[in-house]
Amino acid sequence: MKIAVLYGGISKEREVSLSSGKGIIQALKKNGHEVVPIDFHPNKLEEIIHLDVDLVFIGLHGKFGEDGTIQGLLDLMNIPYVGSGVLASALAMDKAKAKEVFSLNKIPVANSCVYTVNESTKIADVAENIKHSFTPPFVIKPNREGSTLGLTIVKNVEQISDAILNATASDDKILVEDFLDGKEITVPVIGSIGNERALPIIEIVPKNDLYDYEAKYTEGGSEHIIPARINEQLTQQIKRYAVQAHQLLGCETYSRADFILTKENIPYILEVNTLPGMTPTSLFPDAAKVDGLTYEEMIEAFVQLSI
Repeated sequence: MKIAVLYGGISKEREVSLSSGKGIIQALKKNGHEVVPIDFHPNKLEEIIHLDVDLVFIGLHGKFGEDGTIQGLLDLMNIPYVGSGVLASALAMDKAKAKEVFSLNKIPVANSCVYTVNESTKIADVAENIKHSFTPPFVIKPNREGSTLGLTIVKNVEQISDAILNATASDDKILVEDFLDGKEITVPVIGSIGNERALPIIEIVPKNDLYDYEAKYTEGGSEHIIPARINEQLTQQIKRYAVQAHQLLGCETYSRADFILTKENIPYILEVNTLPGMTPTSLFPDAAKVDGLTYEEMIEAFVQLSI
């Protein structure tokens, strides 16, 4: 087929997307497809409008790629694409809204609150509200951002104002939530609508204290233990949660759900990624490999599920 790959973009995850795009392009070519690579920019929409391809593979991450905007444009152009549609993409990107959906359906979530911070907002007032509502340690992060960008673990109240400013550099809505101490685990999900299945659960052991941007995308920044070191009963429960979260948001083809497993063995869902990373250090390809799929076979599976 003739497949366009959208990568790059203008979000703060551009570098990650460039790496994902490179891997996707190489895999599609190895699989025999004709590839049209496009380093996407919103100021160059004519590249999309005049596309003549069978399918678009979206390798974008973050805003203007993972949030439903590019999906809406492709829908308007009647161009099929790999992955989730407008609603699921937008809903998953909005962590607070997604958490409401999960909570309503009995998937454990951390206690949290959303604050809007704009030009008319007094940072001191927001900081004071947070101070009275949360007890350290807690997390302040952008509501709509990925790769832990703009995230601060607040260990004392003096950090609150700086943490707010750090988060609002990415989004005018910030999410404050209780800090959960435990294992970082993630669950890739793949399949057609109604027939999704979870791939092996990945336990993430970061070299830093936090599984941050550096730990995610630097070679050797974290260790991926597959399958995760948890018992079978817990494994099945977390897999069910991951598939349920995928279905509740209306995701399509593939996604990846991130959890914290506490010392009490309660798996709290953090978020669902509708366009998880496809870089050499990314999690989804690692789980697929353990499941018996090479990187190229995994990419082709996404294509076949989409058509």
